Amino acid sequence: MDVPLAAGWSCVVCGAHVDIAQPLSWRCPNATGLDRHHALQLVQSIAPLRGTDDPNPFVAFRPYLAWDSFAAANGMTAAARTAMVRQVDADIADIGGIGFQVTPFERADALSDALHFDVDGGVWIKDETGQVAGSHKARHLMTILLHLLTAEALGISPWVEAADRPPLAIASCGNAAFAAATLAAAARWPLHVFVPSNADPAVLALLVELNAEIIQCPRRATDPPGDPCIHRFREAVGAGAIPFTVQGPENAWCLDGGRSVGWEMAREFEQHVDGPPLDRVFIQVGAGTFAASTMAGISMSGATPRLHAVQTDSCAPLSRAFDRARHLGGATTMAAHWSECMWPWEHVGQSAADGILDDETYDWIPVVRSMIEGNGTPVVVAESRVLEANALARATTDINASHTGTAGLAGLLAARAAVGAGERIAVIFSGVNRSTR
Repeated sequence: MDVPLAAGWSCVVCGAHVDIAQPLSWRCPNATGLDRHHALQLVQSIAPLRGTDDPNPFVAFRPYLAWDSFAAANGMTAAARTAMVRQVDADIADIGGIGFQVTPFERADALSDALHFDVDGGVWIKDETGQVAGSHKARHLMTILLHLLTAEALGISPWVEAADRPPLAIASCGNAAFAAATLAAAARWPLHVFVPSNADPAVLALLVELNAEIIQCPRRATDPPGDPCIHRFREAVGAGAIPFTVQGPENAWCLDGGRSVGWEMAREFEQHVDGPPLDRVFIQVGAGTFAASTMAGISMSGATPRLHAVQTDSCAPLSRAFDRARHLGGATTMAAHWSECMWPWEHVGQSAADGILDDETYDWIPVVRSMIEGNGTPVVVAESRVLEANALARATTDINASHTGTAGLAGLLAARAAVGAGERIAVIFSGVNRSTR
């Protein structure tokens, strides 16, 4: 019997429930323009994590995806669901040159030696630079796109024909924007990208090549605190655009596909690595969705490594939220203290790891919860560590990752004295260094 594993969504703040069969269920139904402090989390049955050997993670782990449960609950057969993934993936490959793939996760011997780990310990690198659009971001967006296409195919979307589709919207000028533009072009879906005034012209040119519409977002004197691109994005969504984004509170479905990174890591260690499980995971954090999804995926295997969420001292709202959450009662009560824990960083500086300079960690609740419950900690790194990590990655691996992509390693460098030589550490290199391509 085809029983969906995901029952729906519940809000960690107000407790509202959204059934898995409901289409276009982006946000908590109680979230408003004046009260955005709501966040949906999946309500999903516990099942043994057993993917297939299919090279496409959205096929290999299809039954665990909330998107799959949504489609099943609305009457789409298992064969049709698999066929949809393969067709969408083929369309993406036609645009970007590659489709989705299970990416490498291997011990980096030279890096482990350079950091003086024992032979039984060391650093394992998950290399997402060869993923669609060069980073993990497309994984988050894929489940949003599959949800949209499923609703359209089953006749349960508000629009009847493809010509009537509302535009997709995203606030980004980096990897997320490039991933969104690649997927939108593959689906022939209009995309509006909200970018800052100082966005990289080279990135904008890539977006234009993919037929994305660029909207410049200078800061207005009347804007509240926070990113003006997010303000304009939210205005567009309020006017009818679809949030095609990698921030869970804006579209919870992005949390679904992101878990595939953790599933792949957990399966690799369980099936192919002898000895103890992972001890720690260092993950670069901007919006927080990446860390939240990855750890949710890993935890479904029963593994419990410590999470260290890494930000730069140019912008570190998550570390502040972690400290305040512990002071205000810890993981069980922090959602009720959102305003007291998370607010925009007052003076965002500059960093070579500019992809993690989000002035708010939008998905802070699951990340802080994972650290508190798993005895992890945030790590705030100096810019010198960001530069050192990227140089070390280049010297010891053949992975062409950006400074943002290697920022998790910067966290390990900063915390190395507290990490045992026999511990097993995971970092994720995500984000191609396009300046050398």
